[in-house]
Amino acid sequence: MVKVQVSTDELVAGRYRLLEGVQHEEGREGWHGQDVESERPVTLTRSRLPAHLREEAELRTAVRITRESEALGLVCPGRVSVVFDVVEDKDFLWTVTARPEGVPLSVLLGHGPVDYVRAARIGLGVLDVLGAAHQEGITHGDLSPGQVWVEEQGGVTVAGFGLMGVSASPRVTAPSYASPEQARGEGGGPATDLWALGAIMYEMVEGRPAIRDRGGLEATFRAVERLPIRAPLSAGPLSPAIQGLLRRDPVERVPESVVREALTRILKAELDDDSMPTETLPIFRDLDAPPTRRVWGKVPLSRPVLLGGALAVTVVCFAGLTAAGGLSERGTSASGPAPSPRVSATPSPTPSASPSNTVPQQAPSTSPSPSSSSASPSPSHTFTEDPPAGFFRYTAPQGFSVELPKGWKPLQTENSADGSYRVTLGASGDPRTLVVTYSTQLTSDPVAVWREVDTSLRGDSIAYERLGDIRTVTYQGYKGADMEWLSTNGGVRERTFGRGYLIGDHEGFSLRWTTPAADWDTTANRAALATFLRTFKGGSQ
Repeated sequence: MVKVQVSTDELVAGRYRLLEGVQHEEGREGWHGQDVESERPVTLTRSRLPAHLREEAELRTAVRITRESEALGLVCPGRVSVVFDVVEDKDFLWTVTARPEGVPLSVLLGHGPVDYVRAARIGLGVLDVLGAAHQEGITHGDLSPGQVWVEEQGGVTVAGFGLMGVSASPRVTAPSYASPEQARGEGGGPATDLWALGAIMYEMVEGRPAIRDRGGLEATFRAVERLPIRAPLSAGPLSPAIQGLLRRDPVERVPESVVREALTRILKAELDDDSMPTETLPIFRDLDAPPTRRVWGKVPLSRPVLLGGALAVTVVCFAGLTAAGGLSERGTSASGPAPSPRVSATPSPTPSASPSNTVPQQAPSTSPSPSSSSASPSPSHTFTEDPPAGFFRYTAPQGFSVELPKGWKPLQTENSADGSYRVTLGASGDPRTLVVTYSTQLTSDPVAVWREVDTSLRGDSIAYERLGDIRTVTYQGYKGADMEWLSTNGGVRERTFGRGYLIGDHEGFSLRWTTPAADWDTTANRAALATFLRTFKGGSQ
């Protein structure tokens, strides 16, 4: 969000003075202003004109937009920004409304992610407005964080109705929130609004957009249409609803009623016992859901079947798989304020004392492949009294310890109500990360869980390629498994090694080590991985 102070003697339409810029998105800007005739405060939004509005007469455009907003103002009083003036200005359109309460959601997101409960509350408020609009035969078609105003006490006002609607004209504002069908120029409908809602809730909990703006309409539309979306890591019980809304086929998107039920149950659970629900919401129709999965670093979540239209869509919603979908795409740079750590959905064992517990083999950096030309040294099971040069012994508040490169520290920590946690370790300016997870809710077969992760990564990660087979290991006397893969994140080819191991029936740790693929086999990186595997000690061991 870009906030710009604006003060000018030039009036919009000779009547409205711009006072303060409050939000900026691609193709759209918003200001607080004043109607100099009535002296009342107003909000003015300047939006790039889509093709279908350029072809309409100015009066017809103004009448349609004001009528749509007025109609919705009657069915959602106080929850829709009612437009009372529309002004065309070359290739842009000004809409003037009463000043909404609160601030644009884009401003709120500028301060970082919000917890899943607040995201559910805001999402439900937006869904209520969208649902009312859809019942009136009105589609928003232009929804984005800049069009959602959030009050301090949680109330929501939605602006921007009437700019796009069901038009097949390509969306020209906030293109990163366009649905795939909009990106293809196929027009919009209620399912388009649901996609935008999913993208907004994704950004609320993750602190980053589902699809980043690529600096131009066409480039962003290509990304919306083609790029996989990293599964959310911090959505908790919101994850299946978000993933269901972000289905590329509009027929498969989760229906409004099901999303409403999911959000309502999350808020009710918070109200009842102030704790996270212990099952994923909801199970659609009477379809049998697959058995509950156990995951690293999250509360137990089930795998519901999402039914959109006539198609049943299975959504992977236990936290390990959701995280796995994001792992390959996650930015590994430690310089970001909240790097998206990749978390094993399967037990990423830590070093094993067995010969099979060797450090993964290295593929040539030019064209990595499962067969490695240089193997990293096998870690010894014996702990040294002093860390090797350039390392120090780090003991986490959670209880685990490991020797880390000097300058490394926790970059992000996530905790769950059942005691599970995930900690991302790294350093500013260092593109490498080590993610440590602990869970009390694991299955008894680490290899089977890695297979689930592999399937998820194939569907959700950019240029994903697994390296070799999933390998069983014995680590510190415990049962575990290893998996390696390649993926592309931000144009950088990355390589990840995951090892998980069980220390009880349902309890265990995982380590996930990610570096740029071209640097994987450097002496420093091989030494770092060998040190991690050799020195990691779980807090419960």
